[in-house]
Amino acid sequence: MKQLCSYILMLAMVLCTFGTSTWGQTAVADSTKSLQTKEVKKEWTVGILLFNDVEVLDFAGPFEVFAVTGQDTPISPFHVRTVSEDGKMITARNGLKVQPDYNFANAPAFDILIVPGGPGSRTEMYNKKMIKWVQERMKTVDIMASVCTGSLILAEAELLNGKTVTTHWNSYDRLEKDYPKLKVKRDIKFVDEGKIVTSGGISAGINMSFHLVKRLLGKETAEHTAKLMEYDIVVE
Repeated sequence: MKQLCSYILMLAMVLCTFGTSTWGQTAVADSTKSLQTKEVKKEWTVGILLFNDVEVLDFAGPFEVFAVTGQDTPISPFHVRTVSEDGKMITARNGLKVQPDYNFANAPAFDILIVPGGPGSRTEMYNKKMIKWVQERMKTVDIMASVCTGSLILAEAELLNGKTVTTHWNSYDRLEKDYPKLKVKRDIKFVDEGKIVTSGGISAGINMSFHLVKRLLGKETAEHTAKLMEYDIVVE
């Protein structure tokens, strides 16, 4: 009887050791592998395109939303940078002067690119260097977004073909007439088509930016950022 008890005890110890050393390690390895394959991106570099006569709130609104998001956390999820064709100081609408961080040649990779509008967009949409640069960036960004008449630049670059888009209400007809391959949605703050996101005029870019924060980081983060900015949003 004593021998039988001893045998059972030894067998239990062997099984316990095997379970810990083999099955346990496999479970940890599988768990680690699962975490690696499901890893979610938590930081994005946001590029904001600048040019002369750009509408101030078109770029300043999104800049503020992305810059404020996570400012009270150890690591900011968004790193916001500005870029222009030559990197020289630009004069925005009504005289505001802004020094861009980069030019087209030395700009880093962007995860998100914001193309604002304003009177200057009606000139830049015919700037071949501008159009080519935007087309090239479309290949590498996760999200290409326009504010106001920045949609004219994207449309001229043929990035809106087959898409439902929006723009400033004063440019609905022009966008529809000049670019029949896209569909204009009226009286809406923004349209999300996945990689392409377009917003209505001027202040609508703020709503679009909060939508992108929600899309990437969740409703709670978007609402918290809006509270920090004392801005009323409706996050669906």
